[in-house]
Amino acid sequence: MDHFLALDIGGTKFGGGVVSERGDVISYIASPTPKGASDSELWEITKRVLHDAAVKADIHKFSSVGIGCGGPMDLDRGLVSPLNIPGWRDFPLTKSIQDEFGLEAYLNNDGKAITLGEGLFGAGKNVRNFMAMVVSTGIGGGIILDGRLLNGRLGNAGHIGHVNVEPNGNICSCGARGCLEAQASGLNISRYYGQDPRQATDDIKVLCGEYVGRGVASAASLLDLDLIVVGGSVALGFGDIFFRAAQKELSNRAKLNFSSSAKIAPVELGEHGPIIGAATVAISSQRGLF
Repeated sequence: MDHFLALDIGGTKFGGGVVSERGDVISYIASPTPKGASDSELWEITKRVLHDAAVKADIHKFSSVGIGCGGPMDLDRGLVSPLNIPGWRDFPLTKSIQDEFGLEAYLNNDGKAITLGEGLFGAGKNVRNFMAMVVSTGIGGGIILDGRLLNGRLGNAGHIGHVNVEPNGNICSCGARGCLEAQASGLNISRYYGQDPRQATDDIKVLCGEYVGRGVASAASLLDLDLIVVGGSVALGFGDIFFRAAQKELSNRAKLNFSSSAKIAPVELGEHGPIIGAATVAISSQRGLF
C-alpha cells in the first residue's frame, strides 16, 4: 500500500502527517504557528512536523508529499504567500520540500485540499458538483465542477473567504472591507467581536452562520451548486446552531429554481480533513483524479 507525507499549513498550526492511499491517518504531528516568525523559522517548523510524523508512523518509503497551504499562492511556481502567515511571501515551498525530502511534492490551497479529500473519501464522493469550505482561523474553499477541481489562473480559485458579504463591514487582512473572512473567521471573531471563538455566544455563532450562508448563496447561484460542505475548527466547534443559521440564510437568498435546493452540511472527514486533504493533493495529482 502506498503512503504519503502530508503537510497542512494554516494560521493556527502547522500539521504534518502520514496518510495511506485509502485516506487512513497513520500519524499526525502539529505545531502552533508562531506569530512574527521569519521565513527560515517557519521552514524549520515545516521540516520538523514532517520528519516527526514519519518517525511516529515508522514508515520509511513514501510515494510523494501533498501540501495544503493557506493562500494566495502561485501554484505553477510553487510559491506561497499566506495572508495569515506574513513571514512567508513568495516562499518557494514546493521546491524546498522536494530538495529536503527527495520526493515529488504537490501543492494546493488548503481549502482546495479539503475539497479533494472530501471528494475522494468524504461527503463529496461520487458527487460531480460541490464546494467545500473551511471556516477556521481564516476562510477558504474549493470547487468541483463537472468532476474537475477549479484552479484558476494562478491556482487561487475558490477563495470564498473574500466574497463580500457586508458592504462597509470589517477590514479584512487582504485590505478590503466586508469579506466573509473578515466577518466570520476565528481570527476576526476575536478581533472585531472581542470573543474567543471557543467560547463564543450563541448570537455570534448565529451571526457567523448567517454570513457563511450569504456567501454560499452567491456561489450556489453563480456555479449551479446544490451541495456545500463546511469544515474547520470554528464551523465544527460552533456546531448545529451555526449550520442551521447558515442553511436558513442560504435558503432565504438562493431563490432560483436550480439553487433553491442547495444544502450546507458538515464535512465527513472531521478534524482530520485538512491532513487527509493535503495527502489527497498528492494522490489526485499522481493518479490523474479531479
